[in-house]
Amino acid sequence: MSKKKIIIFTGPSLSHEEGMKILKADYRFPVKRDDILKTITEKPDIIGIIDGVFHQDPAVGHKEIMEAISKGITIVGGGSMGALRASELDTLGMIGIGYVYNEYAKGYIESDDDVAITFDKSTGKALSEALINIDYKFKKAIDEDIITNDEKDKLLSIAKSIYYPNRTYFNIFKESSLDKDKKEKLIDFIVKTEDIKKLDAIAVIEYIKNLK
Repeated sequence: MSKKKIIIFTGPSLSHEEGMKILKADYRFPVKRDDILKTITEKPDIIGIIDGVFHQDPAVGHKEIMEAISKGITIVGGGSMGALRASELDTLGMIGIGYVYNEYAKGYIESDDDVAITFDKSTGKALSEALINIDYKFKKAIDEDIITNDEKDKLLSIAKSIYYPNRTYFNIFKESSLDKDKKEKLIDFIVKTEDIKKLDAIAVIEYIKNLK
């Protein structure tokens, strides 16, 4: 059986180096408008969409994803832009994977602001924090009795009020009224807890790996 050609768009959620440890594939930086149309000409068997641009450049279009699907290319999405597009196109053939995809698909979140971040275009490294990651970690912190539900709601309200390029834990805690001990425990917990977008990115690649 011939080896399948796989192209995966990722960056802030999961580095190319981390992805390669799971699956050998052609890893590229976050997808933007017309990238899928260009990729179609390379005749891939599978395209994985994890990260994509939102406001820095035009976002990947629905029509180009549908064009790829019509050519028989398997499109798998999750984690960030991939989760958003999969929730919009899952009834039309795009495969959605992970927590973030399910949050969109079930209507618990609706805005691209929930996954939008800024990142270094040369390295793909995140420069701000995704709201979905913040919400996920705060919910986990409630489970660990680090913060109360009321405190979580107040912290999340602060996070939502910050424009996404400036949305960092530093800026959130700067505006919070948590006492010093609780804040330190929460920061320690956040550092030790994996981002849900990263976990979803790994799930996307694992899923694609099993398609081979």
